[in-house]
Amino acid sequence: MRRTHHRASGPNHVSSLKRAFAGALLAGLTLLTSAGAAVADGPSATASAGEDGTEKSGPTEAGTTFRTATSLQQGQRGTADASAGDYLYWVFPADAGQRATVRARVTLPETATRHGASTWQIDVYDGLRRRQACMYGHQTRKAAADAASVELSCVLRTVRAWSEPWADDPLPGSYYVRLTVLGLPATDLGLPIGAEMKVTSVDRGGAHDVDGTLSEPLVPGVSLARQASDDSSDDASSDSDASGPRVSLGSEPDDGWSSGWWTDRWLWTAGGGVLAALAAVFGYSLTRGGGRPSRVPPGV
Repeated sequence: MRRTHHRASGPNHVSSLKRAFAGALLAGLTLLTSAGAAVADGPSATASAGEDGTEKSGPTEAGTTFRTATSLQQGQRGTADASAGDYLYWVFPADAGQRATVRARVTLPETATRHGASTWQIDVYDGLRRRQACMYGHQTRKAAADAASVELSCVLRTVRAWSEPWADDPLPGSYYVRLTVLGLPATDLGLPIGAEMKVTSVDRGGAHDVDGTLSEPLVPGVSLARQASDDSSDDASSDSDASGPRVSLGSEPDDGWSSGWWTDRWLWTAGGGVLAALAAVFGYSLTRGGGRPSRVPPGV
């Protein structure tokens, strides 16, 4: 009996696999690069982030020291009437993965009552009262003698979930904003001014995730507040609520600290796994010898 050789369509099969693998690889790379582009660094991307067209009503006063700083939630617009030369303080919460942008506007007194130019500045401090540098923005600005207002801005670094004790990286917790005038004619001290403050942030995602978290956010007074809550719970009667009263911290986010577990690192992990699986299948198809002739046993 003649032995028959069957030729498999090896080249066409391999070409099809190559085209399929190339398409899947392109799709995976597109997914990963689009996720990275969504959080690309740049002044234009950060400056417009967090602006949803709506504005929440905020406090109408400002503190004069760190201890009396007025609490301001992100997205709120805080206002205050003050005098030129006053130190104005606000405090807002910032969680891990957020890059906050602080914007301030000072409405200056009438031109007829002023005697010269003035220089204004905003400074940002974390919960340990460490001054945080601005990545970019107009932290200090000079207002001409005839200017009606002056606007300031400061884009902070991305908040990290954990850092070395010796580092000055921004960490989750309270952040204090101080608005003050640096240069002003002595005769203009005490003139009435109006101040506006607003803080927005953009989530930088898994690209800035680190292995580690703080045991507590850097919120001044959080330990004392919880101790007072525990003491009040111990003194309560047995038939009262066992959980005790919840102490409300003014600089705590509305949805709590690190409330979300989802980051775009999941997309990178899933995309990498899909690409690895496709690469394994493609490699197996090349090494199994699909283009070599297959032998049919005699007698078939």
